[in-house]
Amino acid sequence: MSSAADYAASIAADEPYLKVKHRGLLLMALMGVMTCQVLDATIQNVALSHMQTSLGASVDTISWVLTSFIIAGAISTPITGWLADRMGSRRLFLLSTFGFMVASALCGMATSLGQMVVFRAIQGVAGAFLLPISQTVIYDVTPPSEQGKMMGLWGVVVMVAPISGPFLGGFLTEEFSWRWVYYVNLPIGIPALAILWFLMPTRPAMQRKLDRFGYFSIAIGLGTLQLLLDRGQGRDWLDSREIIVELLVVVIAFWLFFTHTIFTSQPLFHPKLFKNANFIAGFFFMAVMGVTNIALGAALPGLFQNVFHYSVLQSGMLMAPRGLGVLSMMYFTNQLMKRVDFRYLICGGYLIAAYSMHSMTYWTLETDTTPMIIAGFIQGMGLGFVFMPMNLIAFSTLAPELRTDGSSLLALSRNLGGSFGISFMVTMFARMLQTNHAEIGQHVTASVVSGVDLPNTIDRLQGYGAAVMMMVDGEVNRQAMMIAYLDNFRAITWLLLMVAPLPFLLKKQAMEQPSRDMVME
Repeated sequence: MSSAADYAASIAADEPYLKVKHRGLLLMALMGVMTCQVLDATIQNVALSHMQTSLGASVDTISWVLTSFIIAGAISTPITGWLADRMGSRRLFLLSTFGFMVASALCGMATSLGQMVVFRAIQGVAGAFLLPISQTVIYDVTPPSEQGKMMGLWGVVVMVAPISGPFLGGFLTEEFSWRWVYYVNLPIGIPALAILWFLMPTRPAMQRKLDRFGYFSIAIGLGTLQLLLDRGQGRDWLDSREIIVELLVVVIAFWLFFTHTIFTSQPLFHPKLFKNANFIAGFFFMAVMGVTNIALGAALPGLFQNVFHYSVLQSGMLMAPRGLGVLSMMYFTNQLMKRVDFRYLICGGYLIAAYSMHSMTYWTLETDTTPMIIAGFIQGMGLGFVFMPMNLIAFSTLAPELRTDGSSLLALSRNLGGSFGISFMVTMFARMLQTNHAEIGQHVTASVVSGVDLPNTIDRLQGYGAAVMMMVDGEVNRQAMMIAYLDNFRAITWLLLMVAPLPFLLKKQAMEQPSRDMVME
């Protein structure tokens, strides 16, 4: 039976494309591996200062622990589909999981910055293949009627794990050592790898030619883009010769890739992916999800710790309601998708998330934890409405043969959205902090405290006067930081409001059932 006939038959009978034994156990193992991979994007952030001391690194060079992982993942992701076809998805996933676990152990044992950067790069390469293949396997082994529910579970891992990373990393660093932010992968990943060895199905390997020029051009473009976004603010963007050179490399590399893809007979990604309106819509919405989930998740711990002075553990607890909101919507959204037009769900989800972000613009330095918990939970509910329909829209009309390439592009879109979002928020925060500090500082005058001659009082304190002025400047800085965070919240609110109507550009009939016409010949 042909691939097209297999796919059509599985849809008609509501059966999975690939049948496996103990599907629930297989899915648990997949989720375990995915938890390790997604956690590692954020779990070590709070441990960098401890790593810096232990590895003898400087403030500037320790950032390569993060940068090497991101760049290695960006370079490797586009080749996922080709490797899965040549090696078989089972073999690639098992090798990647094994490599990720070995690299995690080596990161925990690293004794120098050079070793850490190399091991983190290996971890990034191995981890890049896990997200797309896990999503493909879930679609392959799940009946069409249950794919929404399974994508909800997968989405909880993808969205909650990065939020939980700083909390878990802080706990492990404080209670044990920074090395445990990497060792923690082993008790989860090793049992999961054993289960996958026995239960994971595979597709037959295919003789697929690699578009070497296309791959190397997009790999150079993506790697340089990630480097540009990571270092841009520190180098003052276009005032830096380094950033200008990196920008030129990015533009040239992407221009070569897109031009080559149009004219070559065997491009890196199948042309049908870019002709599928549903998939392109999912690609765009996933980028927005990266901004709202990854970028905001990276910014909020700084607000909680530096402005409100909560501990790492308390900050992690305040991030948790977003994950609970996503989880609470999983079953509800799955039921709604059977009765409600996906476009309304996605639009409604973005509007709910926008409302949550708007409520955050009213936070003050006196705000207690209750509004933070409520806003986070509501935001999670909104993202829960978006994530499941968005994934089903993107994959509903893709042939099984296109799923791995499609998953890798969606993962790439999410990561790029997160990188752009983080870069934008960091840049906007730094500039608004400087502006706000100057504006607030203008109002700190001799008459700021009623009935007190402040300059004379500070002069009389002698040596303590400088300390008093430092305290005043610290409070001015805290006020300026708070306003800068609120400006970021407003920007994300407007982004969500602008994106909310876009799902209605899709045609309803193209979203209801997978189409056999989209299956590869």
